[in-house]
Amino acid sequence: MSKKFTEYKGLDLPGLAAEVLGKWDADDTFHKSITTREGHPTFVFYEGPPSANGLPGIHHVMARTIKDIFCRYKTQQGYLVHRKAGWDTHGLPVELGVEKKLGITKEDIGRKISIEEYNRTCRKAVMEFTGVWERLTRQMGYWINMDDPYITYDNKYIETLWWMLKELYKKGLLYKGYTIQPYSPAAGTGLSTHELNQPGCYRDVKDTTCIAQFRVVRDERSERLFKDVEGDLYFLAWTTTPWTLPSNTALAVGPQIEYVKVKCSNPYTDIRETVIIARELLPSIFTKKMEGTYTVEDEIYKGEELVGIRYEQLMPMVRPMGDAFRVIPGDFVTTVDGTGIVHIAPTFGADDNRAGKAAGIVPLFMIDKAGKQQPMVDRTGKFFLLKDLDEQFVKDYVNVEAYSVYEGRYVKNAYDDSLADSDTTLDIDIAVGLKPENKVFRIEKHTHSYPHCWRTDKPVLYYPLDSWFIRTTALRDRMIELNGTINWRPESTGSGRFGKWLEGLVDWNLSRSRFWGTPLPVWATEDYSELKCIGSLAELKEEIEKSVAAGLMESNPLADFVVGDYSKENYERFDLHRPYVDNIVLVSDSGKPMHRESDLIDVWFDSGAMPYAQQHYPFEHGGDYFRTVYPADFIAEGVDQTRGWFFTLHALATMLFDSVAFKNIISNGLVLDKNGNKMSKRLGNAVEPFEVMDKYGPDALRWYMITNSQPWDNLKFDVEGVDEVRRKFFGTLYNTYSFFALYANVDGFTGREPEVPLARRPEIDRWIISLLNTLVRDVTASLENYDPTPAARMIQEFVGENLSNWYVRLNRKRFWGGGMTEDKLAAYQTLYTCLETVSMLAAPFAPFMSDRIFRDLNDVSGRHEESSVHIADFPKCDQSVIDPELEDMMSLAQQVSSMVLALRRKVNIKVRQPLTKILIPVLDAAMGRHIEAVRQLIMNEVNVKEIELISQTAGIITKRIKPNFKTLGPRYGKYMKQIAALVATFDQERIAEIESGAVDHLEIDGQQLAVSASDFEITSEDMPGWLVATEGKLTVALDITVTDELRREGMARELINRIQNIRKDSGFEVTDKIDVQIEALPAVCEALESYRDYVASQTLAVSVSAVDDVKGESVVETDIDDQPVRIGVTRKQAEK
Repeated sequence: MSKKFTEYKGLDLPGLAAEVLGKWDADDTFHKSITTREGHPTFVFYEGPPSANGLPGIHHVMARTIKDIFCRYKTQQGYLVHRKAGWDTHGLPVELGVEKKLGITKEDIGRKISIEEYNRTCRKAVMEFTGVWERLTRQMGYWINMDDPYITYDNKYIETLWWMLKELYKKGLLYKGYTIQPYSPAAGTGLSTHELNQPGCYRDVKDTTCIAQFRVVRDERSERLFKDVEGDLYFLAWTTTPWTLPSNTALAVGPQIEYVKVKCSNPYTDIRETVIIARELLPSIFTKKMEGTYTVEDEIYKGEELVGIRYEQLMPMVRPMGDAFRVIPGDFVTTVDGTGIVHIAPTFGADDNRAGKAAGIVPLFMIDKAGKQQPMVDRTGKFFLLKDLDEQFVKDYVNVEAYSVYEGRYVKNAYDDSLADSDTTLDIDIAVGLKPENKVFRIEKHTHSYPHCWRTDKPVLYYPLDSWFIRTTALRDRMIELNGTINWRPESTGSGRFGKWLEGLVDWNLSRSRFWGTPLPVWATEDYSELKCIGSLAELKEEIEKSVAAGLMESNPLADFVVGDYSKENYERFDLHRPYVDNIVLVSDSGKPMHRESDLIDVWFDSGAMPYAQQHYPFEHGGDYFRTVYPADFIAEGVDQTRGWFFTLHALATMLFDSVAFKNIISNGLVLDKNGNKMSKRLGNAVEPFEVMDKYGPDALRWYMITNSQPWDNLKFDVEGVDEVRRKFFGTLYNTYSFFALYANVDGFTGREPEVPLARRPEIDRWIISLLNTLVRDVTASLENYDPTPAARMIQEFVGENLSNWYVRLNRKRFWGGGMTEDKLAAYQTLYTCLETVSMLAAPFAPFMSDRIFRDLNDVSGRHEESSVHIADFPKCDQSVIDPELEDMMSLAQQVSSMVLALRRKVNIKVRQPLTKILIPVLDAAMGRHIEAVRQLIMNEVNVKEIELISQTAGIITKRIKPNFKTLGPRYGKYMKQIAALVATFDQERIAEIESGAVDHLEIDGQQLAVSASDFEITSEDMPGWLVATEGKLTVALDITVTDELRREGMARELINRIQNIRKDSGFEVTDKIDVQIEALPAVCEALESYRDYVASQTLAVSVSAVDDVKGESVVETDIDDQPVRIGVTRKQAEK
């Protein structure tokens, strides 16, 4: 007995996925997708490594679906697809999580807990949720090679990072500098500018601001300013950070900005005084309410005239160690807000530091117990304690009484766990404290954008930091040039968010003052006169040997390491992390001891180096092999990686290899809740991915995420949408396969029969095969363009609208009863081809159901040697079978049918009720030819007796016309009133000419304005007894008059429908003959009198009778047109 197609009792997508996973495991399908492509061209994909110390969310399903689609697609195209998994194991997320778990702060490390124990805890914690990530990967069908993932804490990985740093060092791109950098007191480390520019880092905050008064020193340079002065003379300077005022050492003015003197009274002390501000900002400082209380002097001073004038220290708490308290020029000074005079605190602002240095102004530094210069605020975000400062410095430079007022105060309440947001801030206390001294002009709340740490969510400060930098600015132009060769999806991210970022690039702050991460491989002498950057373990081992020989180290911790042995065992003989690497002392060429720089490197360097470090380049894999896995053909991650992973990949590739790291990229948007809000557990709107997959299946979730919106748009996730996809798309595909399997098994169709030539198949077969190949062509083009959403939507439309709702529905009778004629065989072969091709096209998107259908078909037909769709070839378009005119013709039939059915619904006339006629105005010969070709098909589909084509609608269909303002407005804006007035005069004949394209211009005020039919909106009005609809150029009119004869036929069709439902619900076989009894209602008797034989033929009934007492094997009470009716059906025994 020949094998049959598997039939199922219902659609269970979660259960189906579990079964397919089991088959993948049994057949080792994933590895076969690689081994069967050995020797083929490669397609290289890079995985952005997740950190397994946190749980995956629904957004990870989105990103991984996008990645999986293209890797599966390229595998089906015959490529060997490299896709190595990885784990991101270093950095702030890990450390902060461990500190919270252990109940410690950064300051406790090395005191309450050793660095060794702390890092051991980090190593363990970072892989805490590996199992959950692996479960997500498996359950959603994300194929990634997890046999040998790269792990960023591995010594091999770190060795490649050291090699890269050594190469940057040799190129002069790695250097040490002392500059103002963003610093996170909550995290205890400096941050790079790309970390500071992660989405959501800049937030609007409401802070206390003040306009401080700096009293001008009267001397020879400033004397001319004191002419006609009333009271003391002050410079007014605005600041959004009053806590920096104690560190002020200069005031900056715009050299070309105009300044004036204003005589006024201080708003708080009422003391008469004279102030200097930018003339342009007078209205914002001296408001209308203050009119009559101030006088503006006539004389105007350019900013350059004020440069060099000295003023008194505003808050004399600490004396600076050098020249300070004078006006300097600043090209960053504007008159957008403030006073046009900027308060300069060089220790807390990059612009401030740069301007101060250029003018010879010293920063206000203090000296700590270790003898190091420090800003007034320590690394935890509070004013230094006096006990932590050098005693001699305090004696010589600190006003202890004044400083003690603020000693130990945190500059932001967020840094002090004992304070609430509602508590008084240091900004308020400093600003208010200036009032009685007549040193503040205005105090107010101000909303402004302020940077926050990307991991702690707490405010960032700008600190003077001793840091190591990568000179990215040296290769900025080349980075921009190479970025232009990358295919960004969307393009706007590449040229906009990423491109603009490159244009404003600053050097990369590499240093991180933390404990768990990749150590910076730089050793230096105490005076920094000699440096060594180590680029390999072989080099480190050799340098330690020199140190041992010099007596600086007792033994070599790498003594047992065998250079050239890349085994796991050899590389696990030591640990390159702190504190072990800190204990290594090298010897300089001149014989001095060298200690490692204590910094770790930015964790984004770790991830940006993955193309090289995952291959242990250049040690283990280099040369020709490496060129087969570099650069990546494709990467994809969320838009939040634009200035993170995307940037570091691109920067390192440019600086080290003068290359791109990736050729194609999809930067996907955010996954929000259904209302467009960001998901969070705190808000209770986060979606658990496992719950969704357990309920609806991974295929439905993947398909929903890709078809709902394009990957780069934000997705408003609604679980109801997943259910809709399950029902509408997968339900339709399942029903189509089930229909095929049911009848194919009845008729013994196997798919191995000789093919009926396409030329001998009916037109509708040729149409669906043409449309199928058009689908293959368009889906392929969309995926080649890295645009998956249109591809999936096209597949969905083909299955729902064309294959199921049109082809199968219109051809059902070809599959029913009788022997295997050529026509029936053609129908089976056509439907088989469609199902098989759809399974192969949909495989990258819905890997489980696609494989199920493919296997079920192939198990019987044996057409493919491959056991899985995922190692079969992707379909190729056969251009020779595409018939555009046939597709247009059938599309017109579908459109007409859709419009007529919509009109039926409008007046609640069921499709089973026949109607007399539809009218269709024909605008051109091609349209008439197409409708004639599908006339009978449309009549059957919409159940009308006649289609009448008309060339003139005047007198039959009344149309209305108005200008299309969207198309005409941009071109003829100033003429639109005249155009609207002219169009209002058009009669039916003129409207018909425009609709047919006979009018190509309008004359307005002697001007010839070019127009087309699309420049007008034309609608139709209903006629008595008719309904009219218009879509674009197509208009249909439906006669809705129901005659007695039509009503009888409609009743017969309703009876057929009810009898067929009873057959199905009773479990009858499709070939079973039946006897039918129907309650003898007047409408039933009339219908059977005319259509008894028709009802019998359509239901395989031997007899159909109207009776008063209905009996049968299955008796059902139903209703037709709201009238109850009983129907009995009895299965006839097959004759022996």
